[in-house]
Amino acid sequence: MSFRLGLTGGIGMGKSTASGMFRELGHPVWDADAAVHRLYAPGGAAVAPVAAAFPGTLTDGGIDRARLRQALAADPSGFPRLEGIVHPLVAADRADFIARHAAAPIVVLDIPLLYETGAQTGLDGVAVVSAPADVQRARVISRPGMTEENFRLILSRQMPDAEKRRRADWIIPSDTMADARAAIMDICDRIMAEKPHA
Repeated sequence: MSFRLGLTGGIGMGKSTASGMFRELGHPVWDADAAVHRLYAPGGAAVAPVAAAFPGTLTDGGIDRARLRQALAADPSGFPRLEGIVHPLVAADRADFIARHAAAPIVVLDIPLLYETGAQTGLDGVAVVSAPADVQRARVISRPGMTEENFRLILSRQMPDAEKRRRADWIIPSDTMADARAAIMDICDRIMAEKPHA
């Protein structure tokens, strides 16, 4: 059975880069954001219920994420309704991925809101990707279309970095690529060393 490693970190912390490094080492990575994209795409399981709950978000047979963001910004009380639709579908997608990669020694589950959604339940360990607050802010503000207001809104929906670091089993510092790669290799080595051999 695979070691189920949760990977998380706030916006701009370098989580996508870290998940790429796990992939380079040959470990299958499930990406929660990619799963949501599939669910919102034409034919996706979330399209009909989300379109019904948030009128005006359906475009070309799929959910228009920009329109959905606008609807939620106008009425933040919609977040629990959306989560009630999407979270069970995402959980089913994740369970299917784990089952398909049962032979892999380590399966990495890239979940941005891991602690916020209680997804750590059922995982064997959690690694958090972290960088200093000024580095995080600079990375995020440099993204196309990102504003200070949007950044603050996103941060308000995420658990503070210090709390994630306190809860995690491992911390991956992303100040530099070399630091992140060294931490990831160390995590994988430790997990492999502790796994009973079949």
